[in-house]
Amino acid sequence: MAFIIAILFILIMLLGIPVAFVIGITVLIYMLLTDISLVLIPQRMFVGIDSFVLMAVPFFILAGGIMNAGGLTKRLIRFVYVLVGTFRGGLAYINVIVSMIFAGITGAATADVSSIGAILIPAMKKEGYDVGFSAAITAASSTIGGIIPPSLPFIVYAITAGNVSVAALFLGGVIPGLMIGLFQILAIRLFFMKKCPPVVKHERISLSNVPKEARDAILALIMPLIMVGGILTGLFTPTEASAIACVYALIVTSFVYKELTISELQKVILNSAVITGACFLIIAVSASLGWVLTAEMVPLKLSTWIFSLTNNTYLVLILVILFLLFIGTFMETLAALIITVPILLPTLVKLGLNPVHAGIMICFALYIGLITPPVGICLYIASSISGLSIEKISKAIFPFIILSVLVLLIVTYFPEITLFIPRLFGKIR
Repeated sequence: MAFIIAILFILIMLLGIPVAFVIGITVLIYMLLTDISLVLIPQRMFVGIDSFVLMAVPFFILAGGIMNAGGLTKRLIRFVYVLVGTFRGGLAYINVIVSMIFAGITGAATADVSSIGAILIPAMKKEGYDVGFSAAITAASSTIGGIIPPSLPFIVYAITAGNVSVAALFLGGVIPGLMIGLFQILAIRLFFMKKCPPVVKHERISLSNVPKEARDAILALIMPLIMVGGILTGLFTPTEASAIACVYALIVTSFVYKELTISELQKVILNSAVITGACFLIIAVSASLGWVLTAEMVPLKLSTWIFSLTNNTYLVLILVILFLLFIGTFMETLAALIITVPILLPTLVKLGLNPVHAGIMICFALYIGLITPPVGICLYIASSISGLSIEKISKAIFPFIILSVLVLLIVTYFPEITLFIPRLFGKIR
């Protein structure tokens, strides 16, 4: 039956049906073939989304939408511009640095690439940057959004894995997230400078503008500190932090920046509701598929099969990473998480990996799928903004995919990179 489930899933997906319906139809056919009561499907769907922690997802999505509509993105870009805009490749550096900051607000790559890309890709084209490179660095840097806290994939992983601290995952993602950004900055400096135009003299900016731009951006810059700091100190839970982020964003954009109008707020709420509905539908149907996989003992069978190939921990981890990269190329991240975590986590724990380390590795690998063809959603967003075809962007982004995989391997084989800060704060032993 496990083999039949896999074949059904692939065949239905090849029809071009949205992934939530692919999962739901697969579960329905399984229930009919095994003569299991169909009542189990809505029951498992409800259990899948019946979580207090999961309520953080719509709040973080809404907070990111409010801050973006209220002038956050352009203030962050202006602030970073006065710091590195005088260097050749300044806009490329800005792209990465702003993505790192924006990641601490939205926790989602798609929000990052759509909001930052809408401003920076046209600006880079205007300044003479290679268009493919501009779209590629925007899409590649957006994947930082799923690693630097707060991270939506970490929240979903914690729920799926069970008994894993969201705060520990948030802390564990700090160093890997910074590593991705720093590696991309080094790559721009060492390998992609020829794609960046020289700085025009009249565009050079005085450092005297730094205090002014810092004052404009300070309220946006401290928002991630408030959320993560509150969680770490125990002042509030991740879910409460997400709600506080919404209130904070609403106050700042409405009464300080004064750029968020009632009509724009209505659009943000509607858009956030649509995104949240899609996320929760995927999570709900994936929970029912997770039950099916458990009933068919797929995790045990996969673990047995992997260990039959090799007992070498390093080789097993390579196989797991290749599997995750493959899944990430054609499946939505949250759905992939809910499906793969019950399958892979027992094997990874059996290898001696801490669940926090394993979670960051899994989320990281699946997030790389957002920029890998043929189904990387961040590629499609960058394509629509830049006007380039997916094929051209895929060719330009290939070096950044290799770079991301390199960082993933470092994070995988050196667990202290992810565990050091959580242990420092006493979140794990």
